[in-house]
Amino acid sequence: MDLQDQLKNLFPDHVPQKEEKPKEKSTIWMQEDPIICKYEKRKGKPITILEGYTGATSDFKKLAKELKTKLSVGGSFKDDKIIIQGDYRDKIMTLLKEKGFNVKRVGG
Repeated sequence: MDLQDQLKNLFPDHVPQKEEKPKEKSTIWMQEDPIICKYEKRKGKPITILEGYTGATSDFKKLAKELKTKLSVGGSFKDDKIIIQGDYRDKIMTLLKEKGFNVKRVGG
């Protein structure tokens, strides 16, 4: 006897309702031009740079924070660029494409 059967025995008059989850709309502004994903080395350490976003800087900051938490890496937002520590171009590009962004890989 599983949990559903036990609940039906305890509450025979109860009719379960189906919960519909509202679709999450992306609040980040989408653009026509692709976001440029570059790879560089600074002081011998690899970094990934995202630039070319034409929307609001607050949206770009939200995107930077989301990327850093999903990848579990450090990074910063400076001069309308997202700087991620490490070479995560492939993972970043797949995450951005899932969100609906156009991404262009530059360098290497």
